[in-house]
Amino acid sequence: MFDMRRREFITLVGGAVTAWPLAARGEQGDRVRRVGVLMSFAESDPHGRANLSELAQGLRELGWFDRRNVQMDVRWAGGDIVRIQMLAKELVDTQPDVIVSHGTPVTAAFQRETRTNPVVFVSPADPVGDGFVASLPHPGGNLTGFIFTEGAIAGKWLELLTEIAPRIKRAVIMFNPETAPGRGSFYLPFFEAAARLLKLEPITSPVHSDGGGLIAMGDPFMLAHRAPIILLAARNNVPAIPFNAVFPRDGGLLST
Repeated sequence: MFDMRRREFITLVGGAVTAWPLAARGEQGDRVRRVGVLMSFAESDPHGRANLSELAQGLRELGWFDRRNVQMDVRWAGGDIVRIQMLAKELVDTQPDVIVSHGTPVTAAFQRETRTNPVVFVSPADPVGDGFVASLPHPGGNLTGFIFTEGAIAGKWLELLTEIAPRIKRAVIMFNPETAPGRGSFYLPFFEAAARLLKLEPITSPVHSDGGGLIAMGDPFMLAHRAPIILLAARNNVPAIPFNAVFPRDGGLLST
């Protein structure tokens, strides 16, 4: 979650806690601020737990201590889109001073639930295309944050795949349309263009076959279900290029 621009993200969250809302600050003085956090991970996921620890540590560095002058209300969605929607509503109902939103489906759920609570997002691939912000330099509205990739990276995934498995003839890109950026359209044009250039057959399906390679799209669902993806790819001798460095750390082949 905080692999990129960690300090800037933490500062943005801390600043939102301090600044919002100004009227309430004048009325309530030194009250405890509330930070709502919705993680795409399952609560048992060690990568998700490490990300949350990073957030708490960063806030402490800025003078915000959990249960002293700030309260972090954390929810874990486990990549489940129905649970994401339910937990987003639940957190908004707690009337937090700022919300930390992890990933595209989580941010979309908060956008549906509130147009007033400040939301700081991290990891949505295409916040402009998904309508979260008007533009990257001038987001407008109540949402702001950081992106972690761009669509053209899909071409790099295929290049790496052909380097480690030069004999492949087909490449599968796996994603969950419920959670992937643009329902998959953010990466697909670049994936298909690179496949034509590399003379590969592009397959947009969550399947794999002998003699093929697999790419796991940047998608919280894929991240939450990385264990079976890693296991099945290894069991079937399918070279796989997932999108996140946590895959190889958990036993996968490599990632960008």
